[in-house]
Amino acid sequence: DVQLQASGGGLVQTGGSLRLSCAVSGFTFNDYAIGWFRQAPGKEREGVSCISVYAGSTYYADSVKGRFTISRDDAKNTVCLQMDSLKPEDTAVYHCAAGAGACTYYSGGWLVDPKYGADMDYWGKGTQVTVSS
Repeated sequence: DVQLQASGGGLVQTGGSLRLSCAVSGFTFNDYAIGWFRQAPGKEREGVSCISVYAGSTYYADSVKGRFTISRDDAKNTVCLQMDSLKPEDTAVYHCAAGAGACTYYSGGWLVDPKYGADMDYWGKGTQVTVSS
């Protein structure tokens, strides 16, 4: 069975940090890009960050650039999202997802816009991140 398990969420004050992890099983991790998405109550899902196979490309939403860092460990089948300088507007449920051809930056542009997750094949359950003001 394909599983993507997100963990590491919690309650943190403004300016604090959290480190999310996405543990993957059930498919060949090295062949898949991994993305992080978030959804706040009453808002649409937003692509936060993604990392391609072999970490060749990374994407960050403008709202998190300079604060979040994505990384992958192919030996451990995990992707981490280090979130620093957190703001109340970062409050959401964070999901990780995997796509075989996702997060591909080629010839000056993204083959599929990473904002929407249209190229993701598998989705995991989320972890709640709450940032208090």
